[in-house]
Order: sequence, then C-alpha cells, then structure tokens
Amino acid sequence: MKKHISSGKDIRHKIDLPGAPLLLIQAEKGYVMCGYLDIRTAEKLGQAAAIVRGVKDFSQFLDAPITEATPAALRLGVQIGMTARAALERLNP
Repeated sequence: MKKHISSGKDIRHKIDLPGAPLLLIQAEKGYVMCGYLDIRTAEKLGQAAAIVRGVKDFSQFLDAPITEATPAALRLGVQIGMTARAALERLNP
C-alpha cells in the first residue's frame, strides 16, 4: 500500500513491502530516502538527495543519520552524519 502524508512543507511517501517499508520524504529542494533507493541515480539526475538506512517508520527516519548524499544536497548544506530532520530543514528553505 502506498501512502502520501503531507507534513508542513514536506510530503512523506511510504510503500509497504515485505521485510521493510520503502520510505521517502520529499522536500521543496530535494528529498531524503531509505536504502531501498539508489543514490547514484539521483546523482546522475542532478537531484539533491540523501540516504538513511535501517529505518522502519518516519519517527526512526527523522532521527536517523544521513549516510550518503549527492553533491547537490551537499551544496545545500546537507552533511553526512546529520539527522534526516536536520537535512530536511536545509532542503526546505
């Protein structure tokens, strides 16, 4: 089941898959995604994107550290190790 939840400036996407859900939070200037999705593709497309890993819900997602980020996300102030919550603040001006 796919769910869209709007939370202020961002849109949360959840797709329930066997084993773990696919989670993505879309901000105005980019997005943070779980490890199901490929950071290299986002980089090729010039998108501001970052990855968190090992999360099963949005509360874990927001507190998880960023493990990878595209150059476009880094230029907007996203840093490896910061929480997804902090990264989303930089992606939502």
